[in-house]
Amino acid sequence: MTQAGSTAPSPPPPPSTVSPHVLEKRRRRRAEILHAALRAFGERGYHATTLGHIAERIGVQKTALYHYFPDKEAILYACHRESVNEVGRLLDAARDRDISASERLRHLIGEHVRVMTHTLAGSSLAFEIPALAPEHQQEIVAARDRYERGLRDIITKGIHSGEFRAVDPKVAVFAILGAINWIARWYRPDGSIDAGELGAEFADHLVGGLVCQRQP
Repeated sequence: MTQAGSTAPSPPPPPSTVSPHVLEKRRRRRAEILHAALRAFGERGYHATTLGHIAERIGVQKTALYHYFPDKEAILYACHRESVNEVGRLLDAARDRDISASERLRHLIGEHVRVMTHTLAGSSLAFEIPALAPEHQQEIVAARDRYERGLRDIITKGIHSGEFRAVDPKVAVFAILGAINWIARWYRPDGSIDAGELGAEFADHLVGGLVCQRQP
């Protein structure tokens, strides 16, 4: 929503009348805005971040953001959609791989950590869902629940195959997602921790706690 007294620019023309070059330019600018917003949300928190803070990061006036998003909540919603869509694609791709349950879970944990540290730049989106409009909350929570069910299914199959200990899959998934989401509370993109190594280390700890320890 624009502030009182300001006038939002006219909406862009329909895509069918825009050249591919212009569409690609808009796509890059939109991605740039989302990345800047994620960095700002990570540093300040969603509520303390203003459109001005986001615009400043990419060197434009605040009014330029209205060509892409009507308000800050729309930016937060777009960030959430990007993240849940990406982890959803990762889950679907992992299901198609002919690998064991532990390998599948290890792969997903590593990729999810990459999403947290790279795609989301360490932003705490998981803790900002209440800031979304009700209809947007429902959509994001439904996508998140689908991902959680997918992880529970992997763990359940691992238990049945004898790879994993007889744990409660729901509790195990909560522990995994809680650990990954908490990365946002301490990770810094410009810090000393390597994001790639972090994913592998998380996978070692989180999957290692589920794998059955075979007796000699």
